[in-house]
Amino acid sequence: MTALEPATAERGAPATTPAVVAFDHVTHWYGNVVAVNDITLELGPGVTGLLGPNGAGKSTILHLLSGFLSPSRGTVAIAGASPWRNPGVFDVVGLVPERDSVYAFLTAREFVTASAKLHRLPDPKAAAERALELVELTGAADRAIQTYSKGMRQRAKVAAALVHDPQVLLLDEPFNGMDPRQRLHMMDLLRELGREGRTILFSSHILEEVERLADTVQVVVAGRLAASGDYRTIRRLMTTRPHVFLLRSTDDRALARVLIGSPAVQGVSLGKDGLVVHASDHGTFTRELAGASRAAGIGLRELIPADESLESVFAYLVGA
Repeated sequence: MTALEPATAERGAPATTPAVVAFDHVTHWYGNVVAVNDITLELGPGVTGLLGPNGAGKSTILHLLSGFLSPSRGTVAIAGASPWRNPGVFDVVGLVPERDSVYAFLTAREFVTASAKLHRLPDPKAAAERALELVELTGAADRAIQTYSKGMRQRAKVAAALVHDPQVLLLDEPFNGMDPRQRLHMMDLLRELGREGRTILFSSHILEEVERLADTVQVVVAGRLAASGDYRTIRRLMTTRPHVFLLRSTDDRALARVLIGSPAVQGVSLGKDGLVVHASDHGTFTRELAGASRAAGIGLRELIPADESLESVFAYLVGA
């Protein structure tokens, strides 16, 4: 394999530790269609969710990172190296594409062992066995992949991507076809790999998957990076949309009268589960709430951010 070479470097420049995954003002177009538009991001160890509606550019981003596409503008780097025309990048990268990329007549054991041999591992059979155990596929490992369900084929692809213990794992819609138990096991596996220091980037259009698994999110809308970071932090930065809280206290009616006069509160309603408050500023409201309730002699029992979810963030960013 070709040795990894730096994507960009200046002679005489001091050595620095680059981000594991980096996009620097990356644009890619297909003819007149701009699929990725001036995206800059850096990812380190942990699990990152790549979220966006269909056609947003998620697969293009993963293809750029995998070296299948070259950027029309900007630079892409993995572990300081450009993946384009550099097969050596797969020494540190494991890829799980969305489309099936397996020879259906092979067994899972043969398929994963072939991947181990391509990586020139010293003991391909042992490496394949470890990878199959990780995805809980050893019981069916000697069956032809053409007899597998969609979820089992997905697990075989993950095993092949993990066989050489990569530093970076790229997964395009990895949970497609998995039943609930398989999905939970795969989430646990990816979460553990992230805790061990791997950099994991997975794409999904299913909010629940991203919310449960990802430490951070990269939200792509129409080829642009619409938001980046912890989704709760992103939500709190959305100053044009009121924040919704559910409050329970010793006297909800009296607390409603107190809060309605606060400049940070846009609306208050009394429901069967408590007091629903719409606040214009998250920080100001949460700071003032305790003092205002204490001054009125009202005890606070519970404060729940009712819309601080990935669903609310996504709906806001895509204009839903």
